[in-house]
Amino acid sequence: MRLVITSDTHLPRRARDLPEALWRDVEAADAVIHAGDWCDLAAWEALRARARRLVAVYGNNDGPELRERLPEVARAVLGGVRFAVVHETGPAKGREARCAARFPDTDVLVFGHSHIPWDSTAPGGLRLLNPGSPTDRRRQPRHTYLTAEAGSGVLGEV
Repeated sequence: MRLVITSDTHLPRRARDLPEALWRDVEAADAVIHAGDWCDLAAWEALRARARRLVAVYGNNDGPELRERLPEVARAVLGGVRFAVVHETGPAKGREARCAARFPDTDVLVFGHSHIPWDSTAPGGLRLLNPGSPTDRRRQPRHTYLTAEAGSGVLGEV
């Protein structure tokens, strides 16, 4: 399965629309994961309309319209890989151990909030991925999102 992993799109506050490269990847993907902070119901509706499958949560900047449609934590099996998605995981210090304890039946945890790309593996094997932000890079050199392959229970190249 071809996956697109994104978060913190903050539309229309940080950009009017998602970058065209991200839209192309969304349309080519089998599934899209979004870790919250949409900021606008229209952003969720647009991504939902263009994605074959959407696994998504709300973030701290999402209001009642999004919170009534999206969960705080989402789970999905994609390509045999057990994913969990959440917006916030707390401070970077101790993140791996804290998340491994909270998500023991998960292969990959996707999270957002910081706008800082993150890729680590906790003791025990939980992989933690933060795609950064495609619209608000904060202190990062560029806007980011992730693509990945998942199949036969293995997360391939990210």
